[in-house]
Amino acid sequence: MKTAIVYYSKHHGNTKKLIDALAADHDITVIDASAVTTADLSGYDLVGFASGIYYSKFHKTVLEFAEKNLPQGKPVFFLYTYGAEKKGYTKAIAQVVAGHQAEIVGEFGCPGFNTFGPFKLIGGMAKGRPNRTDLENVRRFYAGL
Repeated sequence: MKTAIVYYSKHHGNTKKLIDALAADHDITVIDASAVTTADLSGYDLVGFASGIYYSKFHKTVLEFAEKNLPQGKPVFFLYTYGAEKKGYTKAIAQVVAGHQAEIVGEFGCPGFNTFGPFKLIGGMAKGRPNRTDLENVRRFYAGL
């Protein structure tokens, strides 16, 4: 299965850790949405979009990349790391994908180390995440796609 993952991972590199775990075991093309604005995704069997969560959604560079580059009808999946667990983080990216008649085949999210705003004052939240268990879980998730 030929796969590309388009991502944005800043601050602590939480989301990139998930991608690196998958890329270590599989031949995956990794595309940094902050460095590349266009790419031909038509030759891939599966496309992943990955991001830390910023104000309850994927980073705008990933959303814009998907809007501009996702081919019609392509199977996609989502990976994300968050500071506080709640539902709905994939709503904005799912809307973009739906506009391309793409099929969402799965999503995986886990906590990521978070020192945003007031959390910095207390040393952050979710220290050490994603951890070994999270990385094993993302590998199982990908294997099940």
